[in-house]
Amino acid sequence: MTGEWMSFDSGERAPALPAPAPWKLLVVDDDRAVHDGTRFALDAFRLHGRGLELLGARSGAEGLAQMRAHPDVAIVLLDVVMESDDAGLRLARAIREELGNELVRIILRTGQPGQAPEHDVVVDFDINDYKAKTELTADRLFTTITAALRSFEQLKKLDDMRAGLELIVGASSDLFSERSLTHLARGVLLQLNALLSLESEGMLVLREEGGGEPTVLARLGSFEAGQGLDLAALIAEGAEWHQPEHRDGRVHLYVRTAGGAEILVVLDTEKPLDPTQGALVSVYCAKLAAAFDNARMHGAVLAANEGLESEIAKRTHELRTAVERLEIQSGQLKRVNAFKNEILGTVAHDLKNPLAVILGRAEMLAALAADLPEDIRGPIDTQTEHLRTAARRMARIVDLSVSDAMADAMDVRVNPRLTELAAVVRAAAEMNAPLAASKDQVLAVSVPDGLALECDPDRLGEAIDNLVSNAVKYTPAGGRIELTAGREGDAAFVRVCDSGPGLRPEDLVRLFGRFQRLSAQPTAGESSTGLGLSIVRKIVDLHGGAIDVAETGPLGGAAFTITLPLSPLPGRP
Repeated sequence: MTGEWMSFDSGERAPALPAPAPWKLLVVDDDRAVHDGTRFALDAFRLHGRGLELLGARSGAEGLAQMRAHPDVAIVLLDVVMESDDAGLRLARAIREELGNELVRIILRTGQPGQAPEHDVVVDFDINDYKAKTELTADRLFTTITAALRSFEQLKKLDDMRAGLELIVGASSDLFSERSLTHLARGVLLQLNALLSLESEGMLVLREEGGGEPTVLARLGSFEAGQGLDLAALIAEGAEWHQPEHRDGRVHLYVRTAGGAEILVVLDTEKPLDPTQGALVSVYCAKLAAAFDNARMHGAVLAANEGLESEIAKRTHELRTAVERLEIQSGQLKRVNAFKNEILGTVAHDLKNPLAVILGRAEMLAALAADLPEDIRGPIDTQTEHLRTAARRMARIVDLSVSDAMADAMDVRVNPRLTELAAVVRAAAEMNAPLAASKDQVLAVSVPDGLALECDPDRLGEAIDNLVSNAVKYTPAGGRIELTAGREGDAAFVRVCDSGPGLRPEDLVRLFGRFQRLSAQPTAGESSTGLGLSIVRKIVDLHGGAIDVAETGPLGGAAFTITLPLSPLPGRP
C-alpha cells in the first residue's frame, strides 16, 4: 500500500500566488475508516496560512517507508495494534532510534487503551501524546494537531538554529583562514547561500574607511553585470539598518567593521528571511566583520614585511661592506703590530748590549777601586753603585717593554710547572731590596714554605716584581712595604701592601690599561712607562687567576692581591 490515496488536495482552488508549503501529517492505521475520518475532520485546517498534506500507511512497515521518503513529516497519528499487537510501538522506536528523527511529534491513537499503558508508553517510546480513538472527536483532534504543530515548529526553529550555528562555526574557520579580500568575499557569498538554504545570485561590496567609491569584491550569477544598483546610496541607507533588509526581491545585509570599513551583501531572493535565518545572519555578520579586518590587516602585515625585508637587505649589504672594511683595517693593524714588535725587539737588542757594557765597566771600576785609600775608594764606590743601579733599572725597563710586546702576540703561552711559591716571592723581594734600602724603606717578606702550585715561575716572578717595584717607587722614603703569600681555601695568594698615598677612585678605572699614568708620582723621581700593571694583569689571566686592588690597604697605601688556583691549569693533566 503506497498511501497515495490519502493525499489531501481539493483541486478547486485557483493557484494565484505561491502558497506556503503545507504541514505534513502521516496517519498510520490499518482501519481505512480512520484515514477517511481524519481527512474529513482536518479538511479546512490552517495554521499560519499553511494547510495539511496527509500521508497514509496501513502498517508499521509502510509507516517506516513513508518516514524515510518524507523526513520533514511534522506529526504521526499512530495506531498501536496493526499487523501485530505492538507494531505501532515498534514503529515509534524505529523513528526515534533507527531514523534518528527527534523532531516529528508522535501521537499514539489507540482503540484499546489497556493494550498499551499510557505511562509506560510515553516514557519508554518517546511518545508526545496518547489518545483513545473514542475521545478524539473532530474538535479534540483539531486542538491536538494544533498543539503538536506549534511544538514541532518551535523544535524545527531550534534545530535550524543549531544547524545554522554549526555552519557558522565551520564558516568562521574558513573566513579567518582566507587572506585575500576577493577570495574572502566570494567565500562569504557561497557560505551565506549554504547558511540560508538558498541558491541565489548576489554580490559583496566594500567601501574603505573614510568613504570613497565602493568596490565590488565578488559577484555570483547575473550579478556579474552589477544590476545597475546605486551602491553608494545602498551603503548610505544600510548604515540605518539594524537587521537584514528585504526590498525589490533582494535581501541586503550591511556590516561595519571595527576598522571602519563598510560591507554590503546583496542576495537575489524573493523570499524574505524568517526570524531564525535573520538571527543566524546576525551572528554570521559579526564574524564576517572580524574576518574582513583580519584579511585587511594581513595584507598590511605582508606589505610591512616586504618593506622590512627590503630594509634588512639594505642593512645587510651595509654591514657586509663595513665588515669588509674592518677586515682590511684588521689586516693593516696586524701588519703594523708585527712591525712594531720587530722594531721593539731590535731596539731592545741594541739597548741591552750597551747596558751590558756599562754594567761590566762599573764592575771593573769597583774592582780597581778596591786597592785605593778609603777616602778615595768611598766616593768611587758610591758613584759606581749609582751607575750599576741605573743600568739595571734601564735593563728592567727594556725587559718590560719586550714582555709587553710579547703579551700582544697571539701565540703567547705560559709554561707552567710545579713550583715552590716561596722561592718565586723571595726572588722578587731580593731583586727590589737594594732599591728599597736606597730609600730607607722596610721591605718585609712573609711566605710559608711547602706551598707548591702549577705556574710559570719566570712569568709569575715578573708580575710580583712589577708590584713590588711599584710599591718601592710610590712609597715615601722611610716607608714600609709588606710582601706576603699564603693559602686561602683552594687558592694561593700573593699580596703587596705599602704605606704610600694609596689610589684615587679615578685611578681604578685606568689602572690596568697600557701606558696609563696614575695620580700619584714616584717619590724619588723614578721613571714610569705605564706598562707594568697591564703586564701583571696579562700574566695573571694566563694563569687563570685574578688580581684585586684596594685603594687603601692595611698600611694606608694601596694593596694588590694576586689569587691563583692550586689545581692544575686548564689544558694540563
